Amino acid sequence: MSRKSKARQLETAAKSQHPQLFQRRRAQPVQAAVMTSAHGDGSIVLTPAQRWVRWLAPLLVALLTLAAFLPTLQNQFVRWDDPENFLDNPDYRGLAWSQLCWMWTTFHMGHYIPLTWMTLGIDYLLWGMNPAGYHLTTLLLHAANAAVFYFVVRRILTVALPSPSEREHVLAVTAGFAALLFAIHPLRVESVAWVTERRDVLSGLFYLLTILVYLRACERETHGRGWYWLSVVVFGGALLSKSMAVSLPVVLLILDVYPLRRLGGSRGWWSAPARRVYLEKIPFVLLAAAASVIAFKAQFLLRSTVLLDQLSVLGRLAISAYGLSFYLWKMLLPVSLSPLYELGIVNPWAPPFLLSYAVVLALTVVTLALRQRVPGLLAAWLAYIVILLPVLGIFQNGPQMAADRYTYLAGLGWAILAGAGLLCCWRTLRRSTIGTPTTFALAGIAIGVVGGLGVLTWNQVQVWYDSDRLWTYAATIDPNSARAHTALGLELAYRGKFAGAIEHFQQALRVKPYYAEAHNNWGVALAQQGQLAGAIEHYQQALRLNPDNAEAHNNWGAALAQQGQLAEAIEHFRQAVHIKPYLADAHSNLGRALAQLGRQAEAKVPHQQSPGREPDLAEAHTNWGVALAQQGKLAEAIAHFEQALRINPDYGLAQTNWGTALVQQGKLAEAIAHFEQALRINPDYGLAHTNWGTALMQQGKLAEAIAHFEQALRVNPDDALAHINFGRALAQQGRQAEAGEHYRQAGSRKDPRVK
Repeated sequence: MSRKSKARQLETAAKSQHPQLFQRRRAQPVQAAVMTSAHGDGSIVLTPAQRWVRWLAPLLVALLTLAAFLPTLQNQFVRWDDPENFLDNPDYRGLAWSQLCWMWTTFHMGHYIPLTWMTLGIDYLLWGMNPAGYHLTTLLLHAANAAVFYFVVRRILTVALPSPSEREHVLAVTAGFAALLFAIHPLRVESVAWVTERRDVLSGLFYLLTILVYLRACERETHGRGWYWLSVVVFGGALLSKSMAVSLPVVLLILDVYPLRRLGGSRGWWSAPARRVYLEKIPFVLLAAAASVIAFKAQFLLRSTVLLDQLSVLGRLAISAYGLSFYLWKMLLPVSLSPLYELGIVNPWAPPFLLSYAVVLALTVVTLALRQRVPGLLAAWLAYIVILLPVLGIFQNGPQMAADRYTYLAGLGWAILAGAGLLCCWRTLRRSTIGTPTTFALAGIAIGVVGGLGVLTWNQVQVWYDSDRLWTYAATIDPNSARAHTALGLELAYRGKFAGAIEHFQQALRVKPYYAEAHNNWGVALAQQGQLAGAIEHYQQALRLNPDNAEAHNNWGAALAQQGQLAEAIEHFRQAVHIKPYLADAHSNLGRALAQLGRQAEAKVPHQQSPGREPDLAEAHTNWGVALAQQGKLAEAIAHFEQALRINPDYGLAQTNWGTALVQQGKLAEAIAHFEQALRINPDYGLAHTNWGTALMQQGKLAEAIAHFEQALRVNPDDALAHINFGRALAQQGRQAEAGEHYRQAGSRKDPRVK
């Protein structure tokens, strides 16, 4: 027997015993042929038609993404972190040296996100405080993410599923399908439609670019060092946009195993090439470690991390398992999405948690069992867990058990797997005897899935139109969410609809009797109606439930100050500042109370030391102006109201207080102009109607004044000042009986503003 015959015989025997090894070896030359060219630049030669396909597909993906989210351009800022971040925060407005210093040193709202703040500073320079501009920037960033993800999917599928024929148009379709599954899924709405979550889309852009550049570096191997270091730099940008990107080093290791095959398999886990792969991750790990330390420090300052005595280790594991299964379910059936999935009492042995354990265990077993046949399934599952790990219950932070925004990066692996599945189905059908009709059916299913997701996203975006619609929707989706009812009640109170607000606070306390925030906000609603004794009772109850509730201390102090008990009020303001040094309103109220006691030197210190350069804050200027007005310093007070409106032109309270000061100066026509402007900002602002009516009454225009008092009482039937002035106007018309009725209705609810 010749040597060649004997070699063939040995090869045949080896193939029969280990067919998978020979199959993998055959794939390597194909992969190399795809990833390199005669030019040595890692590219392949494309025809003009193929070039059109390569660039037209991501453009279509971006345009379809823009179309699905188009209603977001009509949305407003919402009263959920947006006021603290934008409406009442002048520090991000612009890119001057002072703003840049703040952006790169602040832990505002528990986050270190300097690059995100810089994009928001650019927004302010371009759009001012017009929310449409902010939404447009976020939407463009998200569309860019969709296009970049398209290229990531192409590269991963090219390596994972090499095929020398029919590559260009097939990869374009399957990569486009995967990119759209990610981009227009309704779970993306929270990150795109909520201005506060700009950090998600910006960090996502750097995250995806890091993966794309890293794949390019691996493709070029020894000639790709420049690409490698560029990927490290871009990863730093992701961390400076949002710390959740810390998962990326582990995700890159997963890619090294599959589909890149740089670890495991024939290369082994501890060989010299494998050790080089590990060494490459050191810069990424160091950056991620630094970002993690900074993130923990920011959360510690915010005091929002749930401690072990509040949530046990077993409870944290239960929440983590629940989150992993919950997000998968919402990916498959994205309906009844909510801005808040509230964390309640955690019983690790409750049926929902038991089901979650079963789902997580079953998926783990299935992915491990199929790791040879479908290695992409295990890769997607591991990446999903790793990306979600910082926001699972193990590191429980905040009032939510889960949040749609946490899936922004976690859904990437499943989208790639779906694209690979579509490609495999197409290739199988092309080889079958059924032929083209079945291929058209597959295309129809893919289009139907994308179209259905687009419709759901279009509708979900409109939920975020404004605060009222958002919290009404949240309370409807989950009637047992105490936080949703409290937020809706607070929104109604801001609009002067106190009766409706109190109903929602009561509902929140029926659901969660120990909810201090509901008591605090109920007290705010009562205080706005002049019912200070009732308000103080709720503040006391809030502090019994949570002695560290800085807002309750601050509000209790404000109520005492209105009753003239300034010394006691100052103690509560000091308590609030001690508990939460970043509570700007407490600093402002403390300065105002000290000023009313004539302690001017002390009064200036709280204003100057309060966070965010308090003298520049609209609310602080308004409070300071009120304090000066009460001392009779009307010109100085007006200067502060004017400054408040320069900071926030839509601050109706500043307009109203400016008008009130002008009334005291006898400038009634100018005062009315400010009341009118306040009502343009908020047509349901009862106090503006009351003060406008008072100015008209001083001008002798009793009929017009009465119309405004009637409007004020339609907004708030318990407004004591409106009742009293209504009575005075009626008395001047000789309608004594009707006037007496309004005096009686004012009764015990006598407003502290009435002298």
